Amino acid sequence: MAYHKHLSKDKVLKKLIREQGLHALQLQQNILFRLCGSIMGQQLSTKVAAVIRNRFLELFDGKKPTAQKILAIPHDTLRAIGLSNAKAVYIKNVCHFFIAHKLTDAKIHALTDDAFVSLITQIKGVGKWTAEMLLMFSLGREDVFSIGDLGLQKAVAELYDISYTNKKEFEARILSVTENWKPYRTYASIHLWRYLDATPD
Repeated sequence: MAYHKHLSKDKVLKKLIREQGLHALQLQQNILFRLCGSIMGQQLSTKVAAVIRNRFLELFDGKKPTAQKILAIPHDTLRAIGLSNAKAVYIKNVCHFFIAHKLTDAKIHALTDDAFVSLITQIKGVGKWTAEMLLMFSLGREDVFSIGDLGLQKAVAELYDISYTNKKEFEARILSVTENWKPYRTYASIHLWRYLDATPD
């Protein structure tokens, strides 16, 4: 993987890469389900989110469902597997949107990063952070940095000694650090998240 040579020019990342090893990105299929899964897992622990996703799949005999099949599931049934009222509505919103725009995996993978974020955030319940996570972990895009991710903010602030002044200035200083990571900011982000996972609170 070519990314480590570029990111290793940054002394902090060089140390993290040496400690963690290299990470790979994967292209995923069934973006509809991945997006629905992201909504299900919002503000939940990884363990609880996985339980709800498994219950959701059980509604379809373990197979990843189409938009039409999800829309056929009664609202009360979605609530019964542990989804909040809002999440159940948002998942239906996603399905209606995919059908209305005739979205397929091929069409989505062909979009630029900005076009994907612009398109997918038109869905009520899908914000920029969710779109950026999909870019990284479903569409395999190498150069994404989510400034709205509090974990990434924390990691950069700790490792590059950036103190909080005000939101605008704080985020600007973080983004200035990440400029040097282009075009591999996704990999840098993964190393920063792994750093946080290994750091006691």
